[in-house]
Amino acid sequence: MEKDFRFNLEEIAGAVGDYGTLIPIILGVAAVSELQLSPVIFFFALSYLATGIYYKLPMPVEPMKAIGAIAISGSLTAAEIAGAGMMTGIVFLIAASTGLIKYIKKYIPLWLTRGIQLGLALTLFRTALSFIREDSLWGLTAVLIIIIFYFLPLPDISALIVLALGIGVGIYYNGFPVIESFNWPTLTLPTVTELRSGFIKGTLPQLPLTLGNSVFATSLLITDLLERKVPEKRIVISIGLMSLISSSFGGFPMCHGAGGLAAQYRFGARTGGSNIISGLILLLVALFFASQGIIEIIPFGILGALLFFSAVQLFKSAVKSKNMIYTAITGIIALIWGMTAAFLIMLIFGLVKTGWE
Repeated sequence: MEKDFRFNLEEIAGAVGDYGTLIPIILGVAAVSELQLSPVIFFFALSYLATGIYYKLPMPVEPMKAIGAIAISGSLTAAEIAGAGMMTGIVFLIAASTGLIKYIKKYIPLWLTRGIQLGLALTLFRTALSFIREDSLWGLTAVLIIIIFYFLPLPDISALIVLALGIGVGIYYNGFPVIESFNWPTLTLPTVTELRSGFIKGTLPQLPLTLGNSVFATSLLITDLLERKVPEKRIVISIGLMSLISSSFGGFPMCHGAGGLAAQYRFGARTGGSNIISGLILLLVALFFASQGIIEIIPFGILGALLFFSAVQLFKSAVKSKNMIYTAITGIIALIWGMTAAFLIMLIFGLVKTGWE
């Protein structure tokens, strides 16, 4: 039993290991869109609980970064976010049930996935800088904290420290926010137009990133770190279900991630107990503390620094590309013309290039 579930200090530490990715994205999206924070965190809590019980090992639950970055840039409405999440969930469930996942893997080169990561990083850097300019003192202070941790031989808890700083500063200047009662999520379906728009602007650029990082890389890392085998099909199914259900009820599309798993493991997570602890913490936050007032008290400079943190994490993954020229071109196209254009243009290029060789 202890092999599957432990509830000790190591698992508690590992339980917050993945929050560094979760917090910046969802706060950034909630700050610039009409998406409500409480149902978003509520469904993250349920997903952590479910995946901990299902997998019986650490399994990160993260916001879909491409959809998040596009939403933060102002290019997706709340309804389009829902549409993107639902369509992504449907695509992944179809891929799992038909065996399409193995076929897709052959035609998306790794440099394209890295290029989308780079485009996301550059987009988040740009948005982060615009936030920091609005409150340069606290923004630059928070960025400095993140940079210092990057060079220290310590577990990187800079995002959590910066978040605590932001809440503390906000409370000092504005007082405690009004805590709103939790409203249970209700089914809210986007229109056909919003589904189509969400698919084009959000789902398409998300697919290579999710396949590369959330499915293939996560499955491999589980074997490397925990010496246990989780078939890629199971990961695809859980991503599809999480995104489809959450997005239908006002939540945010979710996935897994190799970076998050590495963070969980580094902090001490070894069993499904860490996910259960993560879920219980987030459930408490969702029920009692996830009001929009929490976002409003955090200085925009701090939010910018948190987005800067996410951008750094993505940039570190992107530069691992073994074909940096194509990755860089993909990233630049994504920054200038958007993630969807970058994905489609470079996918076609890759297919034509393979046909010539």
